[in-house]
Amino acid sequence: MAAEKAGAMGAAWSVRVPASSANLGPGFDALGLALSSYLTCRFRRAGRLTIRVTGRDAGQISTGEDNLIWQTALDVARDTGATLPPIELEVDNAIPLGKGMGSSAAALTAGVVIADRLLELGWPAHLILNEAARIEGHPDNVAACVLGSVVASAIDSGGVARAVRLELPENFLVSVVVPDFPLPTKEARRALPESYSKADTVFNVQRAALLTAALATGSTSAFPAAFEDRLHQPYREALVPGLADILKLRAPGLLGCTLSGAGPSVLVFYEKGHEQVCDLVRQIFAHHGRQSEVIHAGIDRHGYTLVEDHAPWPTPTTAARF
Repeated sequence: MAAEKAGAMGAAWSVRVPASSANLGPGFDALGLALSSYLTCRFRRAGRLTIRVTGRDAGQISTGEDNLIWQTALDVARDTGATLPPIELEVDNAIPLGKGMGSSAAALTAGVVIADRLLELGWPAHLILNEAARIEGHPDNVAACVLGSVVASAIDSGGVARAVRLELPENFLVSVVVPDFPLPTKEARRALPESYSKADTVFNVQRAALLTAALATGSTSAFPAAFEDRLHQPYREALVPGLADILKLRAPGLLGCTLSGAGPSVLVFYEKGHEQVCDLVRQIFAHHGRQSEVIHAGIDRHGYTLVEDHAPWPTPTTAARF
């Protein structure tokens, strides 16, 4: 097979997947965006599994067989009835873990892309998305990872992931304020009720529609009302010190603030030239005894990329082997 020939020649590949944020206020489990902070994975066929990790929060990323990227690739192989060969994998991470910036979605997407490449499945983007959404259980983060920019997504009645990509207007910018504590997604999910009232549901449907239209057209008249939410942020305020005050922030050039995913990071949307509004969020975190950093990542407009990698591989001194 061609894949075996490539493996024998030592062909290597590099996949780069952007960070992502989901919900965007009222768009709970429906809206997402891609951020220009990346998970980069170099990989090639090998005689046995070898994983090396560098970058941000590297100590929290497994170098064993339970590594999420590798386990996702194995899941794809099982789903397609194929056998995945062992690989040499280098992971360089720039996405904060446990902070609501889609680190697990990036790993899942990378794993699907790696399996697609090694198994020569030849999947286009919509099949990469569908497989990643199947494994993740919801499409919002992985849709942003695959398509880039701002994405509205859903799982249709047949179980297929559907997504539509929007270009964020050039006069709208996004930064992330990352506090100094993690918030496990499971804990944030547990804070949510099992059901919602008709009034709260209609409230969010209206604002999700308003936000989508405003992001598509560049209209500023819908803000900050377009970021209002009754489905998830009110229930998570107790888990993120200062969040209630942050969501009420109003300032010239500030479009609005929202939890990034399940939190605790906060997305700050603002008009070009008003980056200083991010400091207002930091000040509120500080007032509540928490340090934070601002990541001016901006929007990734391309989604994941896969290229053949001709860079030399280091001698494995700290690698885990199996």
